[in-house]
Amino acid sequence: MMDLIHNFLNIVSVIISVISFIFILPILSLFRVLRFCIRSVSPEKLAGKVVLITGASSGIGEHLAYEYAKHGASLALVARREDLLAAVAMKAKELGALEVIVIKADVSKLQDCKRLVDETINHFRKLNYLINNAGIVKIGLFEDKRFIVDHASIMDVNFWGSIYATHFALPYLTKHKGRIIVIGSTGGWFNMPGMSVYNASKVAQQSFFETLRIELASNIRITMVTLGMVATPLAKDELLDKGKLWWIPRYSVEGCAKAIVNSGRRGDEYLTAPTWMQSVFLGVMLLPEIMNTVKQVILITSRKSSS
Repeated sequence: MMDLIHNFLNIVSVIISVISFIFILPILSLFRVLRFCIRSVSPEKLAGKVVLITGASSGIGEHLAYEYAKHGASLALVARREDLLAAVAMKAKELGALEVIVIKADVSKLQDCKRLVDETINHFRKLNYLINNAGIVKIGLFEDKRFIVDHASIMDVNFWGSIYATHFALPYLTKHKGRIIVIGSTGGWFNMPGMSVYNASKVAQQSFFETLRIELASNIRITMVTLGMVATPLAKDELLDKGKLWWIPRYSVEGCAKAIVNSGRRGDEYLTAPTWMQSVFLGVMLLPEIMNTVKQVILITSRKSSS
């Protein structure tokens, strides 16, 4: 009996998918364009909003602080390097931030995440935006890793760090119907060799927040940001050379930060930057054999050049 049900569903699902692509997708696409235009005309005002940014001492987090500052937001900047945070805070104030506090914390530690949220609330009495930006990367082929435990920190920061911070921030975000912005990566679906654990951390992160989006739909909004290669300290030339990723064009960190802030102000559920990476996503979904062959060729070529 169960086999008959599955056989029936196999046939019906194909028919429904074809009908959806032919009739529903064009209508939905038009709706998305109209919604984008309307929200772009009247985006959310950020003046006086409280924005908590993890990983704010450099790279994307640093420039997000500058962008939010230009809109008159109050900022809680979090990172492990307090000296760099202080410099970012000073510049943010010069750019127009209403108020800025600096919190030294390690998001991979549960108690640090509780403390960074507590300090933000104690100072500002509210929280409107949580930007889960903190992240690290280590490049190398999985078979070459002698001590796999060395790469556990990637999961601790990229995955658990964003979950810990979100857990403690939820009550305050719910109270003000706030927004969570998750800084993800195209590595979650464009799995370049040499970044296996990093890619896995981003897949886990996206799956978690997609589930949370449904659970919190009436209280908190979530923007999933999927980034390509961004010109940050993480994407240093020597690191990219080691991972044979030097050929991937890098997106400016300033343009990236501006796109993320504008996306949140429009209320977007998703942002892929740079935009052309959406075409790569279609290739991964529709032509996986070809895309996998391309990545294997890159891996083989890089190994030959190394030897």
